[in-house]
Amino acid sequence: MRMTKMAATLAVTSALLTSTAVAKPHLRDVAEIDDNMLWVALAVEISDQCDEIKPRTLKGLAFLNSLQSKAKRLGYSRDEIKAYVDSRAEKDRMRGRGEAYVKSKGLDPAQSDDLCSLGHAEIAAHSQIGVLLKAK
Repeated sequence: MRMTKMAATLAVTSALLTSTAVAKPHLRDVAEIDDNMLWVALAVEISDQCDEIKPRTLKGLAFLNSLQSKAKRLGYSRDEIKAYVDSRAEKDRMRGRGEAYVKSKGLDPAQSDDLCSLGHAEIAAHSQIGVLLKAK
């Protein structure tokens, strides 16, 4: 009986150690963070390139704060979050994702008029991109 309890304790301890030793995925692989960062990046690009649209800066900052809090709740440290946000490779990857999104709408990401059209459409749709923007 005592050996059974000891074996059970060892099995539970082993399972706990194994589960805590499993590495977290990189933040780029956490869709609820990465996809939302894409929406922010697109809103920034649209507001930078389109004179007809301005950013909702306070909403954007609040949204970014909520993403940071979510990442922390998922177990990511401040340093891990900062490394993801500041990474040149991640910025380049995000730019590629943004361009692909714009192209998927039949628009050219290099054309300001197309970004304006996208911005107005996103605002009208009340999408996550749209709520971060405001028509002037």
